Amino acid sequence: MCPAFVIFPAIDLRNGRCVRLRQGDPAAETVYGEDPVAMARHWVAQGATWLHVVNLDGALAYRPSTPRRALPVNLQVLAAICEAVAVPVQFGGGLRTLADIEGALRLGAARVVLGTVAVTQPALVVEALARFGPERVVVGLDAREGRVATHGWTQVSDVSVEVLGRMMHEVGVQRAVYTDIRRDGMLTGVDPEEVARLAETTGLRVIASGGVASLNDLRALFQVAHRGVEGVIVGQALYQQRFSLAEALALLATLQPPVSEP
Repeated sequence: MCPAFVIFPAIDLRNGRCVRLRQGDPAAETVYGEDPVAMARHWVAQGATWLHVVNLDGALAYRPSTPRRALPVNLQVLAAICEAVAVPVQFGGGLRTLADIEGALRLGAARVVLGTVAVTQPALVVEALARFGPERVVVGLDAREGRVATHGWTQVSDVSVEVLGRMMHEVGVQRAVYTDIRRDGMLTGVDPEEVARLAETTGLRVIASGGVASLNDLRALFQVAHRGVEGVIVGQALYQQRFSLAEALALLATLQPPVSEP
């Protein structure tokens, strides 16, 4: 198994609960648990080496000086998850200021995912890289028909995913989460070639997100890992028990990455 390829179980938070949305639509919500911390422990027990946690409510009120008791509920959950499990947590959703970023990291996140600000405030990404380092700052490339969507996917910019990815790589970003919004939560399968092309075009290490429906999708993404695909975020397929995380990890352990062409 390629050691760089990671399966990230997704824990999406809304009002303190563990939910999944279809194509990011708040009206298309399914609640999968009232206790996200228990869910985090469940994934770690099955072998997770990373968790991907998203604050769907995009809480913006937190600052590093805010007392713990005053934290928005989803940030309280983030802190509780980070305390409860021994694996690193990748966290995104509503991080629009340097204080938001610093706050999430102080609560225990190993790295943060910056989406909207990569389009609206690229200088903030540069500042975050300078302060926290490229291993702790990830850019979210959320695409709707090839264009970057922002503000919780409610707006679509004029910037193409490839152009933004190259811009971010040029300023020092090393890693991106790429989500094809039309596939997210839909169990329609992945497009490994599209993900690999994005990695090659931008120079970024790409974590795929959206559409995983079966173990075959994981196999297909693993086969393009040598082209810059570093991992995959899996949500709906795990929650609907299309396969277990233990089964997914066992499958990847049997695979050998293809040899890169000279």
